[in-house]
Parts: sequence; structure tokens; C-alpha cells
Amino acid sequence: MRAIVGVKRVIDYTVKIRVKQDSSGVEKNSVKMSINPFCEIAVEEAVRLKEKGIVKHITALSIGDKNSTETLKHALAIGADDAIHVMTSNETDLALNSINVCNIFKHFVTKDNYNLVLLGKQSIDSDFNQTGQMLSGMLDWQISSFANKVEKQDDKFVVTRETDSGLQKLNLTSPMIITCDLRLNTPRYLKLTNITAAKKKPINTFKIEDIITLSNPVKVIKVESPPVKKQGVIVSNVDELINKLKNEAKLI
Repeated sequence: MRAIVGVKRVIDYTVKIRVKQDSSGVEKNSVKMSINPFCEIAVEEAVRLKEKGIVKHITALSIGDKNSTETLKHALAIGADDAIHVMTSNETDLALNSINVCNIFKHFVTKDNYNLVLLGKQSIDSDFNQTGQMLSGMLDWQISSFANKVEKQDDKFVVTRETDSGLQKLNLTSPMIITCDLRLNTPRYLKLTNITAAKKKPINTFKIEDIITLSNPVKVIKVESPPVKKQGVIVSNVDELINKLKNEAKLI
């Protein structure tokens, strides 16, 4: 089984997000960036499947500017065998959306005969949570989203997924897509030997224009910071509370 894993470079989860002065987006210059946490979980799960002898080869794929190679090296250090970097520019980044991402994955999946796609359930920057589901429709593959446990039983995979009403078990057969949730695993600590070995693994680079024609019907008009919450007040009795709710807040 050949697995391809999506990894995305995002603003680190510990960073306080700042909106650009022109309100065109969020500030990324001189900001700490890292691998999307859910993508890291997806890579870890792929490596664990390889250690069990289920997966034979793992390719990490990232779409982004030249700095995305650092994200790919992180995936290679975890245990991916090789990597694909689809290079973008500032202009193409603005036009990039989930449909474009799915078309890129479809291109490599069909060209190189992968039969397992592992993705994070969502990226922590856009939080769309739709790439896996859309790719499933494009490829006509089975999918389990929000996976928190993956087991192999005979010729099937039993995937336990998280839902609003509890846990659900699905029986899947290859080819398939799995989007990984937070409780699926804990990514391993990277040893220096793994980081050094990752530098010798191949990263194949492609220009995004050579793979797909970008199209984006969605246009970002303006990005704003959340409004600052007003400070609360302490009331001395119930009558004062009712008066403020009725006459000031207009809630009753």
C-alpha cells in the first residue's frame, strides 16, 4: 500500500494572530510558522502503519512557497520516505482554495498510484475541514473523517471516528481517505539522527501552474480582528440586574 500525506505550513498555534494594516489578511512576516498539528498527526499515523507492515511507502505533499520545504523536512524526519513540494507564489496563494488543493492531490494520486490518502481533519488557519471530503467525491473513494483509531482486520480497515453523538466505527477498503483527529495519536519526538537523515531524502518540486489551472470564485473582501469585549459590571441586587437587562441591554 502506498500512502500520500498532506502537510501544511501554518502560523504556530502559540502565536497571537495579527491582522494586516490594510485588512487584506493576517500578518505572516516574522511570525513563527510550523506544521499544522493535525497534519503532523496524519504523518505519524502513516509511519505507524508502515511500522506494522501495512504501508510500504509514504510520500508527504505540501503546497506553498519555498519555506514549505521546512515543513516537508519535518514530515521526512517523522518517517516519510520522500516528499512533493508544489511551489506557489504570493499571487497563487491568494487564489488557492480547497478545490485547487483537491485537484493537486488527485493529480498525484492517479499519476503515481497511491491507494491511501491521510490528511489532518482541518488546518488551524482556515479551519475549513473540507479537503478530505471533497477529494473523496472527486476520486470516488471511501472516506472516514475525524478518525481517532485505525485498525487493520483482514482485508479491511476498521476506523473509529468521532461524531457529535459519540464514536462510530466504519469498515473501509482500499483505496480510501482518512482525515485525522486530535486523539488519533501523539506524534513522536524527533531525534537528531532522524532530522539528519531527513536531509538526504528526496523532495520533488513542481510549479503549481504546471499541474492545475487556478480558479477561485471566493474573494476575501476584508479581514477584521474580533471586537473587544466590553468589561462586565457587578450589580448589587436582582432589581438592578433586571433594570440593566431591560433598559440598557434591551434583552427583556
